[in-house]
Amino acid sequence: MIVAGLGFRKDAGIDSLRDALAGAGGDLAQALATAEDKADAPVILALAAELALPLHAIPLAALKNQPTLTESTRVHTLYGTGSLAEAAALAAAGPGARLLGPRVTSQDGMATAALAERSNP
Repeated sequence: MIVAGLGFRKDAGIDSLRDALAGAGGDLAQALATAEDKADAPVILALAAELALPLHAIPLAALKNQPTLTESTRVHTLYGTGSLAEAAALAAAGPGARLLGPRVTSQDGMATAALAERSNP
């Protein structure tokens, strides 16, 4: 299973999420994931509905210390990991998951996306 993890700022619009997801190769995604404190945001609920993909709300404790390819000081302070998008994708994909690449940032800088795949289905 390939999961797209998404991180986004409070004021991000759906176009920002679409842009980040497209840049990460989101057409491969079979599910979306984000931190549980963002999972009820109208923008991500709208994207999940538009794409007809399940949305996984990842508990904050499951994000902490996830190994990421990129590092954001702001995200590390908030979530205890280097990239919300990368950590959410890994956590949702499950044990043995690997990132397919580093997070991609939307052109407006309001959203990030990363894909992870479970290596042993």
